[in-house]
Amino acid sequence: MKRSTLHKMITIILASVWLINGLYCKILNKVPRHEAIIAHILNTEHSRILTITIGLSEVCMAIWVLTQYKQKWNAIIQIAIVLIMNIIEFTLVPELLLWHKFNIVFALLFAAIVYLNSFHFNKKENNNHATKA
Repeated sequence: MKRSTLHKMITIILASVWLINGLYCKILNKVPRHEAIIAHILNTEHSRILTITIGLSEVCMAIWVLTQYKQKWNAIIQIAIVLIMNIIEFTLVPELLLWHKFNIVFALLFAAIVYLNSFHFNKKENNNHATKA
């Protein structure tokens, strides 16, 4: 499989993860566990509006991933968000996570895929940097 084809496929998959988690799980509240996590961590009665806000941010991330605008910055932000969020959840509410403390393994895997897709499989952007050097 060509590197550019792999990059496009992974980009679509990554955007889908953000879209599903943001729209389906949080905005449409089809996975109430997400709101419970937010309510527990922030100890607030406003967890529904915060869940929707986070969901909207995730939908925006999906759009940003698909546009491939400033892709390397996007990757850095994705990795930071996923790891920070999962470390907080791992520490404060592991019992509410889908795979409990093993969730961190999937977060690390997701971060690794984001990294590889943006810094190694992105042939076009990597070639641009090679010609500038």
